[in-house]
Amino acid sequence: MAKKSKQKQQQSGGTPATVALTAAGVSYTVHSYDHDPSHPSYGEEAAEAMGVSPERVFKTLVADVDGALTVAIVPVAGQLDLKALAAAVGGKRAAMADPALAERTTGYVRGGISPLGQRKKLPTVLDTSASAHPTICVSAGRRGLEVELSPEDLTKLTEAVVAPIGRF
Repeated sequence: MAKKSKQKQQQSGGTPATVALTAAGVSYTVHSYDHDPSHPSYGEEAAEAMGVSPERVFKTLVADVDGALTVAIVPVAGQLDLKALAAAVGGKRAAMADPALAERTTGYVRGGISPLGQRKKLPTVLDTSASAHPTICVSAGRRGLEVELSPEDLTKLTEAVVAPIGRF
């Protein structure tokens, strides 16, 4: 049965992220663009393709904090501060997670990992800079597909901690 609903999602163009947003009744906008595999940065490519400031486009990164996978959502204009991420979730040490493990755990491919609709719910931290914008963009679960929503809705749906985890 799960396979059938997955097929329906794929046929309708939905992803687990957009399905989760729709089910939650959250207002969002989908932006799609042609992904260029030769572009050096997924996030910067998304910002350029959509004509949106890189400060409003957020990347979803998966890190290992004291042995537990944790999602970090930071602007593509900056970098993740691993020490700040660890502190935000009460941990001591953080390192980027193995990409294959991040893909298996979230159910998404690198460059298309969404903080929404993940296979396994992980602790999530959203950078405080998100609150400076009425809406932000995050991956919708595929390369070349973004969703725009309010930072408040993203925080609520992911049960995120909001903390200064970005370096600019």
